Formats: sequence, structure tokens, C-alpha cells
Amino acid sequence: MSAEPRRKYTLKEYFELEMSSDARHEYWNGEIYSMSGVSESHAQIEVNLIASLRTRLPKQSCRVFPANMRLHVPTLPPYRYADLSAVCGMPTFEKIGGVDVLSNPVLIIEVLSESTEAYDRGDKFTHYKSIGSLREYLLVAQHRPHITQYVRQDDNTWRYRDVNELSASLALPSVKCSLDLTDVYQDVQFSAAPPLNVQSPETL
Repeated sequence: MSAEPRRKYTLKEYFELEMSSDARHEYWNGEIYSMSGVSESHAQIEVNLIASLRTRLPKQSCRVFPANMRLHVPTLPPYRYADLSAVCGMPTFEKIGGVDVLSNPVLIIEVLSESTEAYDRGDKFTHYKSIGSLREYLLVAQHRPHITQYVRQDDNTWRYRDVNELSASLALPSVKCSLDLTDVYQDVQFSAAPPLNVQSPETL
């Protein structure tokens, strides 16, 4: 017996849902995905990032936007949601589906979770690269202190580094400031690593 095909939605139906709901949804290839609901650690890291960036961004020239800001991603229409984004200079918005969509972020930050990490590191980052203004991409782990930083180079390649020391500070060239990992992970409780499931020689 063949499985019943999943329902396909039109863009009009998606925009109607977005306008009538407080929740966040993304649309791709006729399917709608809920972007709502995060863990306590995920939410705390988002709050910490916003607070830290707001106090460190160059005054009068850069702004940080929270997770409900829609981003125009040319190769992944109509728009996407990131956990945080930032702009230096005048933000530019387009009207898509009757809502404001930011088109010129210089920095995008995603807080990783088990269900989205592969997508955030792979396909989503590939599509984010189509944003001409984007200069920096951060992937922030929530189960341990770890940030992966990608910075666009002059030849359009991306240089990356991993920072995993809680005492470290990470310079953000796209917004001309830095992040202290102690601030990013303030009030975050890290879960202990699960024990390795190793069989004893008697049971092999």
C-alpha cells in the first residue's frame, strides 16, 4: 500500500498562515515547517546573544534583530528565519507576502539543536551564502561551549574557526565587536555527556 502523499500548500496559503499566526513558519516546495518551540538553553543563549551584541555593537551604525525577523534568501524563497541577525548601516527591507523582510544582514547566528544542526551547517548555510551582504555566520552549540565562525573572504571563499573555551573571546569582523563566551553561555546549564555504551569482554 502506498503512503498518502503529504499535502502541498500554495504560497498564498502560507502567507495567510503567517499573517494570522504568532508562530513562525518556513515554506519550501509546497510544505510548511513550524519554527516555534525551543529548549530552555536555546532560549537563554538567544537572550544572552541579543543582550551582549546590543551593548557591544558600534552605536548608531549597527542593529541586531531577533528570531522573528524574516530574511530574504535569494536561493531559498520566499524567506527564512534565523535565530539572530545583524545589520551595519541602513537596514533594507522588502515587502514579501505583505510583511517586512530584511535583505541586507551582515551577520547571521543560528543556535544549534539536534534536529536542525545538520541543516544549519549544510544546506541552510549554502543558501545563506546567496545573500550578497552576508559577511559572517555563527553556529552556537547549546549543550557545551562551542561556536563555529565562518567569515567571507575577499575572494568569496569562507574561512572558519572553532572556539570551545568558556574563557575565550571571539572577534566578529562583520560588526566590529567581540563576544565573550562567558556572556553567551551565562545561566546555561550544560548537560553531562551520556556514558559510552561499551560492552564488557564477556558479552562480546
